[in-house]
Amino acid sequence: MELNKKTTILFSEELHRQLSELAARRGVSLGELVREACAEQYGIGGSAGRREAVEALATLALPVGEPDTMKRESVPSTALHGRGLRADGSRRRLSGPDRSPT
Repeated sequence: MELNKKTTILFSEELHRQLSELAARRGVSLGELVREACAEQYGIGGSAGRREAVEALATLALPVGEPDTMKRESVPSTALHGRGLRADGSRRRLSGPDRSPT
């Protein structure tokens, strides 16, 4: 990667010390540490990392239910909520002057 833009970042003395120590432990410069953190935090940079992540996820054997079952399990029924019930069927506590569900 060609580095051709410069930015000045002001850190507190303590944060600068902690980041410098972390960079030294990792064997990279403070600038490289900050660039890596920015790329990781904001999901920018090369597509190689994203491609590797997708490939790693594709190799996982995770249990996945049918779409209707997953929706039923994750989206609460409006009929239950309208009657003061939670999705699991238990009653919601009623409070306030109008006794509206909480």
